[in-house]
Amino acid sequence: MTSVRPRSFVAFLCAGLLSAATAAWAAVPVGADHANLQYTGRIDFADRAAPVLSWPGTSIEGNFTGSSLALKLDDQYGKNWFNVFIDGNLAKPVVIGAVKGGKTYQVATGLPAGPHRFLLTKRTEGEEGATAFRGLDLADGGQLLAPPPRKQRRIAFFGDSITSGMGNESPDDGPDHLARDKNNFLAYDAMTARALDAEMHVVSQSGIGVMISWFPFIMPQFYNQLSAVGVNDSRWDFSQWTPDVVVINLFQNDKWLIDREQRLQPVPTDAQRIAAYKDFVKKIRAVYPRAYIVCALGSMDAVSPGSKWPGYVSSAVAQLRAEQDARIDTLFFDYTGYDKHPRVKHHEANAQKLTAFIRAKMGW
Repeated sequence: MTSVRPRSFVAFLCAGLLSAATAAWAAVPVGADHANLQYTGRIDFADRAAPVLSWPGTSIEGNFTGSSLALKLDDQYGKNWFNVFIDGNLAKPVVIGAVKGGKTYQVATGLPAGPHRFLLTKRTEGEEGATAFRGLDLADGGQLLAPPPRKQRRIAFFGDSITSGMGNESPDDGPDHLARDKNNFLAYDAMTARALDAEMHVVSQSGIGVMISWFPFIMPQFYNQLSAVGVNDSRWDFSQWTPDVVVINLFQNDKWLIDREQRLQPVPTDAQRIAAYKDFVKKIRAVYPRAYIVCALGSMDAVSPGSKWPGYVSSAVAQLRAEQDARIDTLFFDYTGYDKHPRVKHHEANAQKLTAFIRAKMGW
């Protein structure tokens, strides 16, 4: 008896210590459906425990305590890239190259005591697939705090690769089609939204046009989707979020595919090009009757000297104004002569121009 009891006691004590140690280092899981998580963008909440992000610039934000943070992502193809900003350090994001399937990504360790905040943004777009967010892990003792207040201003963007940020982080002399170099956070739309302290929704797809795209669907078939992954039957509820300003930056791919590639036959007349653009703007006006619409174009060769495409946009807007739509205008970004997708420096210039324009029009 005496020889058994100490061994049993030691075993019990060791088991207790192991259990205590495990508990001390256990992560605190937080579900994706937690009320203190703040989601922004067209996000599919059909499964509240695993909301799906597909559009560029969609984001998740939260305030928390604890020394570490890990995010749980389940990526469709293993092609998406994300930024994670800790404590407002926008210059040094943790960049996640998602792998296919579910994985937990450690994004912060060794944080000092006190409150912290994180912001997750989707760098890539629907052509890289969708990603389900399955929550996060905090350090033992950590908790999710009340979220930051919502921004009061709202801007919606409809565009193509320029708006998505295709190639903006590529070297000037390098290829600009790689997903890792695509960063919507440093595209003109996201820069403008931050400069104006506005919440944004981005509806964009590289290669898309108003009349023709590099694939078998166009923006008038795509603008109302909940999911950005190809053309599909999902539908966004426009009543969920109403912008103050809408920026449309389309027609670059139409220019290439119609004028250069001759892929749309018979070749549309000038009047037909204007009508197609006007019809799409009217779709946007129908869902956002009070928004101020900015019909932008550029900064690639659709706005090069001698291009007819700015004139098509201006003519469509003039016709809409004649039909008593007063809250609409045009803005053309400056052509730089650079033949590839705009790099970050070009986006910065475009954002400055758009920011000043919206400030003047909206009194912001």
